Amino acid sequence: MSVVDKFLNSRQKNTKAEMAFVDHIEELRWHIIRALAVVIIASIVVFFNIERVWDGIIMGPAHPDFISYRVLCKLGQKIGTDVLCLQDFNIEFQNTQLSGQFMMSFSTSFMVGFIVAFPYVFWEFWRFIKPALKPNELKYARGIVFWSSLLFFTGVLFAYYIVTPFTINFFATYQLSPLFKNIITISNYYDTMSDLILGMGVVFELPIVVFFLSRIGLLTPQLMRSKRRYAILIIFVLAAVITPPDWFSIWLVAIPLLVLYEAGITISERANKERQRKQRLKENY
Repeated sequence: MSVVDKFLNSRQKNTKAEMAFVDHIEELRWHIIRALAVVIIASIVVFFNIERVWDGIIMGPAHPDFISYRVLCKLGQKIGTDVLCLQDFNIEFQNTQLSGQFMMSFSTSFMVGFIVAFPYVFWEFWRFIKPALKPNELKYARGIVFWSSLLFFTGVLFAYYIVTPFTINFFATYQLSPLFKNIITISNYYDTMSDLILGMGVVFELPIVVFFLSRIGLLTPQLMRSKRRYAILIIFVLAAVITPPDWFSIWLVAIPLLVLYEAGITISERANKERQRKQRLKENY
């Protein structure tokens, strides 16, 4: 083969590689467009019911008769402790910007729309990466959209019914001095709630992330065990940041995260065993 032929073949391969890359980018773009379209549709539905969403959902933990306060207090009475009975409180809200409430309705609609549309968003993401997986890898990833959605919604509900009520109750009743009165802006209240809810929803996806990292060999159970003490420290720091500074609230958040980390070790161990078994079969053949 002449030098010219080699150059033409090399150029042809590079052109095909570039076309394949462009095709993947184009495909990814359409997955993102479809996912965003569903989020926008869900957001529009929420927007037309924004008053019900705010009164019945967003403002729920700001009311002393919220279901979590009542259930936790009854649970505390049954086990003989008053620590679960939170203080009575009354929050006064204010809006400090002319367009504040109007813009808040948009951000709330998008957040709730994203939460509602999360299964479809993840499904679009899964459709994009699915062709790159081998048949045996697809077998072990069966039901991943369901499990990912379940974990996300579990994190969202845990944050809404457990973490958020304790956080709001603590900061609403905390005072440096009786001379100071807590008057909370609706934007600050909403930002706190959205950060907790979306943050916990993402954190609860840890087992899914561990599974994929273990399948490609970037994460091992030995590594997770060796770094357990650092993980525990990070978990408690994270719990202290997103909850009121009392040990009960910190443990309330830290325990589920510790359980997720230990579950991640088990998932990583199983995924690595399967990966090593496949490697041994390839070596034998």
